[in-house]
Amino acid sequence: MSGLGRTRSVGLRGVAGFLVEVEAHVAAGLPAFVISGLGDSAVAQSPGRIRAAASAIGIEASQRRVTVNLSPAGLRKVGPGFDLATFVAVAAAMRVVAQRVVGQVVHIGELGLDGTVRPVPGVLPAVRAAALAGVRHVVVPVENAAEARLVSSVRVHPVATVAELVGRYRTLDRGGVVPEVATPEGRAAGDVERSLDLSEVLGQAEAKLALEVAAAGGHHLLLAGPPGAGKTMLAERLPSILPSLDEEQSMEVTAIHSVLGALGSDACLIRRPPFVAPHHGASTAAVIGGGSGHVRPGAITQAHRGILFLDETPEFSKAVLQALRTPIERGTVTIARAQESVTFPARFQLVLAANPCPCGNGWGKGLDCTCSPLMRRNYFAKISGPLLDRVDLQVHVQPPGLALAAQPTGETSEVVAARVGAARQVQHERWVDVLGGAGGLNAAVPGSFLRRSPWRLPGTDAVSLDRALERGSVSLRGYDRTLRVAWTIADLTGQQRPRRDTVEMALSLRTQTAVAA
Repeated sequence: MSGLGRTRSVGLRGVAGFLVEVEAHVAAGLPAFVISGLGDSAVAQSPGRIRAAASAIGIEASQRRVTVNLSPAGLRKVGPGFDLATFVAVAAAMRVVAQRVVGQVVHIGELGLDGTVRPVPGVLPAVRAAALAGVRHVVVPVENAAEARLVSSVRVHPVATVAELVGRYRTLDRGGVVPEVATPEGRAAGDVERSLDLSEVLGQAEAKLALEVAAAGGHHLLLAGPPGAGKTMLAERLPSILPSLDEEQSMEVTAIHSVLGALGSDACLIRRPPFVAPHHGASTAAVIGGGSGHVRPGAITQAHRGILFLDETPEFSKAVLQALRTPIERGTVTIARAQESVTFPARFQLVLAANPCPCGNGWGKGLDCTCSPLMRRNYFAKISGPLLDRVDLQVHVQPPGLALAAQPTGETSEVVAARVGAARQVQHERWVDVLGGAGGLNAAVPGSFLRRSPWRLPGTDAVSLDRALERGSVSLRGYDRTLRVAWTIADLTGQQRPRRDTVEMALSLRTQTAVAA
């Protein structure tokens, strides 16, 4: 007796899913279980898991010749998430379940040898891709149910074992009604509290101003100064003054965390911009993405729509820092391999923190520096010129004095966040025709727009910036980035357009570290 069974699953390429048709042919002959369709080692090992799971519920597939195809066969299939779909297709081919009830259903999950259905990463983007392809029913492991239900346009059916799933399909085939499976509800979206507040940072008025400007315009930021000045404290509080993500951005960020396996069984949409701070010993693959075999997203993708913070930046390897240049400009990163090329989103806000020299006291007040001038210059020069040129705000952070300890706390993050939100709203309305969609931030506006009518500033207002360009103290890229910062400062202060003092402030916020060095 031979038979053909079909069902569906979803594969992932980066953080985007694609529908996979799972076909199974079962026939008499020499016992074999072959899976074609460009699967990785996890897919190649799935026949053993599927046979054991089938045997656990009385289905003997080990004495048959089973051929499974994962279509489209030219796209690489990664991970054990195809186990459940392969089992269902084989069961349909053996007439254990009816083909008509499983053909249009997407199945995602790994199988245990005892027939349990185990969770897999990447369920959210997989279910989202299934919904976009017109699928209306998706079967997932119980632990992934809350995550899958974040996609409202599909009906999610959690399952704990293959025996339970086969029983449900047999009930449906007889015309019966299958009751809904109760699963724990996910947490309410956006219930993460802001635990760090800007008021906890003493003094640092200029650094706080730079932080507010960076938040309002989406600008990259460098904080340079001696140890203990508060660089890390400031950077960690940047998310507290950023607005929450909108629905589409939340789905993007949550999908990335799903692929990384960072969502729990009570998954919810991530509403706060992520804050990612890799260790300075992290490899290029860990920061940029890659890895042997399966290509995984790196820290810059995990920081998508949020902040990537590199503390002790000169301690990072040169290869890591140089590799940041392209993602900063494009907002994506492409990992090329011999057999495939994967593109990940990477639209992050870069925040760098650096000591002025190896001992850290090169710019301190009243502190003895033990480094030679050459050592100081070489240490800070580890942050290459091309990378530094892409950082809009470069601020020197001085250590606070003892007198600040008795002063009242400064503005709270809530107060600053209100100004940031108002400034961003102005930007969205201004650039909606330039950037399309719902508008965008000043940091995303092409420099060519700011250098021509109607956005070009009068020569009297941009005279200091023009002179800096002529002297070579700023590049043309730096010229454009300074203009963007000037527009952000104008938005924060309620100006219709940047004035001369606004442009000069923007230029000073860009060139402080160069002067200090």
